[in-house]
Amino acid sequence: MTSKANNNEIISSESIKPLNLADVINFFWRWRKVLMISCGMAAVFAIVITMPFITKPKYQATHIFYPSKNNSISEALLSDAGQRLKDPLEFGEEEEAEKAMQILLSGDLIGRLVKNFNLYKHYNINPVSEKYPKTAMDYKLKENISVTRTRYLSVKIEVLDEDQQMAADLANGMALLYDSITTEVQNQIAIPALQIVERALQSKRDKIQGTKDQMRKLGEEGITNYEEQSRALAEEIYKSQSSGKVSEMKKLLEEQKTLVKSGGDFVALQELIKLEEEKESDLITQYERRVVDVNEKLSHKMTIEAASKPEIKFWPKRGFVTIISVLATFMATSLILVFFELYSNKPQS
Repeated sequence: MTSKANNNEIISSESIKPLNLADVINFFWRWRKVLMISCGMAAVFAIVITMPFITKPKYQATHIFYPSKNNSISEALLSDAGQRLKDPLEFGEEEEAEKAMQILLSGDLIGRLVKNFNLYKHYNINPVSEKYPKTAMDYKLKENISVTRTRYLSVKIEVLDEDQQMAADLANGMALLYDSITTEVQNQIAIPALQIVERALQSKRDKIQGTKDQMRKLGEEGITNYEEQSRALAEEIYKSQSSGKVSEMKKLLEEQKTLVKSGGDFVALQELIKLEEEKESDLITQYERRVVDVNEKLSHKMTIEAASKPEIKFWPKRGFVTIISVLATFMATSLILVFFELYSNKPQS
């Protein structure tokens, strides 16, 4: 019993001896042929699988632009330089880039992109037979389209497609849709704003016209210019008084009472018209600016690099796939051989 226990201790101590570099080198040298054959087969398989007739190559097109800051054309172009808040020629910053990405990834833009380029047909998705056609389309779009913000705060649209021209068209099409949708979003505010100012302007004009009608009635009563008439009447009263014409003076005094009675209304209406016309002038300026915002258009992007037809495939990269395949095969084969040796050298009871 003692000798058997001693033998087990010797075997156990030998089996757990520390691993050194020489053991590793000897291991790979013993199995060099197996490793070379497996890695060679992996390389051949990777080369074959990345051939165009098996894996269709994809081409990448890139469109890069800076979003602009021009939210209001009238404020940007028609305001005085000292009052201008934003320069329409200034590049957008982080906030504008985030807004641009939000629009580029919106369902509205994606829906128009799918419709404009007939992507259901292009990606071979049948809306009738496919159980979840929208989900399948979303998967394809996420797989092939990327929208990111660069470190320079520009927006980059990257599109992968098996068709070189389609890749470029999709990237440029997304940028154009961003421009048009941004304009539409701004018009959701600009058009009601124009209507509000238009109603306010018409109301102001109606008020001014009503005031002028009241002044016209006073004019029919003989009051056309209170200050001039009052001065002239005072002079006539003075002359009549000086010449002793009592009856004429009494008549002039009655006219003066009538003038004073209605003259206050005339002066008040005159001042009111002056004040309302100043407000009308401001509203006209606002109206003209709102008309410009609705009818005139400026691009909401400054294109840095428009997408062009790519010439070199982006994926699959044969060298990269081959290296990864060989390394993965080498590691997997090595692990299998290690377990094989451990199992083969395990002492039998």
